[in-house]
Amino acid sequence: MNTLPIMIAGAACAGFLQGLTGFGFSMVSLSFWAWVLDPLLAATLAVFGGWVGQMLAAFAVPRKANWRSVLPFVLGGLAGVPLGLRVLSHLDPLLFKAFLGILLAVWCPIMLLAPSLPRLSVGGRGADGCVGIVGGAMGAMGGFSGVIPTLWCTLRGFDRDTQRGVIQNFNLTMLTVTLATYCATGVITRDMLPNFAMVAPIVLVTSLLGGRVYVGVSDATFRRMVLGTLTASGIAMLVASLPKLL
Repeated sequence: MNTLPIMIAGAACAGFLQGLTGFGFSMVSLSFWAWVLDPLLAATLAVFGGWVGQMLAAFAVPRKANWRSVLPFVLGGLAGVPLGLRVLSHLDPLLFKAFLGILLAVWCPIMLLAPSLPRLSVGGRGADGCVGIVGGAMGAMGGFSGVIPTLWCTLRGFDRDTQRGVIQNFNLTMLTVTLATYCATGVITRDMLPNFAMVAPIVLVTSLLGGRVYVGVSDATFRRMVLGTLTASGIAMLVASLPKLL
């Protein structure tokens, strides 16, 4: 199978949607790439593409962060990165698809329901740090650093600016640390560099387009469309992988 069109399509869709919503690069890109790429290459590309998009957002859509809110997430995330790296080196392709399918099929519907769920006020910064550990581990496994923290911030009832400030700075920090760790531990090899060179400009262009389109699109409507599509993709991955695993 020619993987190039699927790689380009995954990078373009993920870059556009991240530019539009500010999150979700790994989930969108891996819903394409998990079908055709080795899990290690797919996870590494997802981390790199998410980092490129977050770097662009840091300059194009700067958010002033309340570091008293961000710091517990970041400290927890730094502790979680080594855990995710351990799991990454043992990922099996079928398990990888099943994990991603479960993540999409469970997390996306929860995010659709999250605004109507009860607000959480327990745990304080200690709970925020624990959520950061999970985010850091999932970030090292494939760039999913923002999945659980985004849900947590929504359940906490953070206002839009506070949540965007926390998630944007947390994601950028975790993805930067993860990429640096990938380089230091040899996860990123020379053979991967041409893939990075192909993905980077696609992500930059489509993220900018997504940011432009965001101005004229209803956030609530688009959010439902994206999460609904990702839920369907997750279910498709489960259907494809679980029978073989079982």
